[in-house]
Amino acid sequence: MSEQAISVVICVYTEDRWEDILAAVDSVVHQSLPALETLLVVDHNPALLVRLGQEYKEHTGAKEHTRDGEVRVLANAGPRGLSAGRNTGIAASRGGIIAFLDDDAVAERDWLLHFAAGYDDPRVMAVGGRTMPAWVSGRRPAWFPEEFDWVVGCTYRGLPPGKVRVRNVLGGNASFRREAFDAAGGFATGIGRDGDKRPLGCEETELCIRLAKALPDAVLLIDDRAVIHHKVPLVRERFGYFRTRAYAEGLSKALVARSVGADKGLESERRYTTRVLPAGVMRGLRDFTLGRAGGAGRAGAIVTGVAVAAGGYVLGSLRARRGGATFQVAPISAPDRQEAREETEEEAA
Repeated sequence: MSEQAISVVICVYTEDRWEDILAAVDSVVHQSLPALETLLVVDHNPALLVRLGQEYKEHTGAKEHTRDGEVRVLANAGPRGLSAGRNTGIAASRGGIIAFLDDDAVAERDWLLHFAAGYDDPRVMAVGGRTMPAWVSGRRPAWFPEEFDWVVGCTYRGLPPGKVRVRNVLGGNASFRREAFDAAGGFATGIGRDGDKRPLGCEETELCIRLAKALPDAVLLIDDRAVIHHKVPLVRERFGYFRTRAYAEGLSKALVARSVGADKGLESERRYTTRVLPAGVMRGLRDFTLGRAGGAGRAGAIVTGVAVAAGGYVLGSLRARRGGATFQVAPISAPDRQEAREETEEEAA
């Protein structure tokens, strides 16, 4: 295992994203700083597992030998969902740094190079990057506020620019030292996305807060030079999805606050809701008065997004208190990694 080599984990779940998956892997293969390996973790989809295994058969190392730059395909060893898929990838990986890329995103050529530079400081336990929306329609909907780009998995207005310390990185464009998982455990299951079900999130937020508790001196960074482009399909450009995702975020935030406490769980959100969002509403209203397209829509979307997320948070808090919503955190130990490695080699044989 190399302390500074980077393993890239991409979790996949549907053949509907076949071309997107191939593009994501290709963007990793052509990095200026080569990845040690790319791990495609298939979430309980046997047909996709077989198809990807055939697609990347020539890129997989044999039992007696593993080569740098290989692409390995393995099944999610845990319950259905993104968190367990990531944990499976972590357990099977060989690098000292593990990076995560969404299956419908492509990374710019120097993505891993900028991640690696962040780890020159031994205190750094995580480095995230900047995620740009790639609108399938060709342009941002006029009503869609940049302050809510997190709805489509992208960097949103309000995050500080440059290379800065943050409370948490964003999971679709992030990397961690292996020691981070040794200290804090893996991603919590029961809190993140589960295929096509309600678009919950915040699993990376919960992990980062838990990591900061386990390692108080840990530094978490975002370097906005580490850029990926995240596909935004037409269905996610619609206001109905916007409302659904905002509501799900409220539910997720309630779980995080229940786990780590409201002080930490909502620390960044307080500044966001009291400063960033009011400024966004004012910009929208100003644009409206100046006759610019979408100004009133953006202001209205911000107000609606806040209200819906708040409703989700209230309901999620009630459910959490009644024990109706739980999640689990499991350690990712060396024996787990070895077992997963052996299973992956058997599949590749």
